[in-house]
Amino acid sequence: MTESENGTGASRRAVLAAGGALLLGACTGGSPASPAGPGSGSASSSASSAAPTTPGGSTSATTSGGAGWVRAENAKAGTRDWRIDKARLAGETDLAGYTDRVSVLPGESFGLHLSSALGPVTVRAFRLGYYQGTGARLVWTSPNIATTKQVQPTPDGSGTVRCRWPQSLSVSTKGWPEGSYLLRLEAHGKARYVPMVVRSRETSGRLVLVSAVTCHQAYNQWGSFSLYKGPAHGAEPKASVVSFDRPFDRNGAPLVLAYEQGPIFVAERLDLDLAYVTSWELHDQPDLLAGARGVVSPGHDEYWTVPMRRHVEAARDAGANVAFLGANACYWRVRLSDDGRSMTCYKSAAADPQRGAVDTTAMWRSKPHPDPENSFTGMLYEAFPAEADLVVHDPSFFLLEGTGATLGETYAGLIAVEIDRAYPLPGTPTNLQVVAHSPVALQQRPATHSDMTYYSAPSGAGVFAVGTMAWAAALRGARTRPRIDAHAADFARTVTTNLLTAMAQGPMGRQHPAQGNLAALGASPHTSTGTGGPVAHT
Repeated sequence: MTESENGTGASRRAVLAAGGALLLGACTGGSPASPAGPGSGSASSSASSAAPTTPGGSTSATTSGGAGWVRAENAKAGTRDWRIDKARLAGETDLAGYTDRVSVLPGESFGLHLSSALGPVTVRAFRLGYYQGTGARLVWTSPNIATTKQVQPTPDGSGTVRCRWPQSLSVSTKGWPEGSYLLRLEAHGKARYVPMVVRSRETSGRLVLVSAVTCHQAYNQWGSFSLYKGPAHGAEPKASVVSFDRPFDRNGAPLVLAYEQGPIFVAERLDLDLAYVTSWELHDQPDLLAGARGVVSPGHDEYWTVPMRRHVEAARDAGANVAFLGANACYWRVRLSDDGRSMTCYKSAAADPQRGAVDTTAMWRSKPHPDPENSFTGMLYEAFPAEADLVVHDPSFFLLEGTGATLGETYAGLIAVEIDRAYPLPGTPTNLQVVAHSPVALQQRPATHSDMTYYSAPSGAGVFAVGTMAWAAALRGARTRPRIDAHAADFARTVTTNLLTAMAQGPMGRQHPAQGNLAALGASPHTSTGTGGPVAHT
């Protein structure tokens, strides 16, 4: 979103979370959880270690990495009880928690910091996956934790809300497979989530799923400040620095549910060797992606540091495929500090004290160091809000195999929220292949298009982008967003299944080189139709 759109920041945040809200509202979730966990007694509110236990007392664990581990993990019994329905959702100040890091390696421990006005807390850890369609597996339950309500922190001059709550529990992940987890806090019949990733130690030969924690934190309004707005619910004042040392707003994991759970659900149904990482590891570990088969960016992945982008580009240039399963990816340039616990984004080169630096926090397409996202994703961010049907332009494209798609066929509701568009501008790959070209009517602006594209890099890597934020919702099934029907959901799932399978087999571009067709569309090089802002070039 551009600064000119900041006045609509509140409504935009609501729309972006709609997928998660629909999922939440549709949950049945079973009976309210008891505030008491298994066993007797209470854990101290000071730091303590909780040994992991699995349902039924089993201590068996799937060995992560290598052929077949995802299939073996998802053969285990899942549960639909991981969800929180609206009646059980606790208020943001009644029950909350955060972890002292965004990810850990298998077997490592993390600190959990809790606040509860509802009495003792029980924590249950659910690993997201397929699990015969249930979506998650319970891997651990805490003892009963005596917890009190903590002091609400005061924002500093940068709008930074940083909690300094005492550690309530040290959680060991011994026996937890790699993956994306939701920690469900439960107290007096109410519940909230805290996200956590058990990351992969290495990614060679594996398909890497990224959790976009930088984007999660940018939109996090807990404590009244985000990178979009402050307590007045307008554009100003907003935070220029946000902290990971605080809970998440709404249900505690809104963007995980809206934009990451769907891709995980589809990926874990396949017999692929998956690896899990977060934005922080992409930033902090230059060699993390060495030998990776591919990198999958989720449905909303807007905030990138310079090292994040350079490391993924280097992987692409070494043959790793890349997929963008949303829109608006790599739009804002940010900085991470405090060992990844703080993120800076002034959204203006003039406002940033480091205004001349390569990591000045402006749009990637803007000065002082413009590097528009189209050279990376293939497209430019185009507009918000958008709502339309996806229209197939190239039914012969290899990832559409098995969909039965024909030229001009439409899929209801697959274009929504934010969209990307292909432009014949410097940086756009010369062999960019437009797979879908969908007309979109915008509010008070000229009509435009949302595109789905593919290009092959000189290394042989293939880069695929869906160009719409509704895609991740469709992967969860029909009716997860208004107008997405079974026909559209089946199309999205089939294309994504083909995509992930092809990515895992090696550089897609070697077997399926892109067939450039952007020029044949007669696309205009002028970006004035959208709300993404002008594009500067070096």
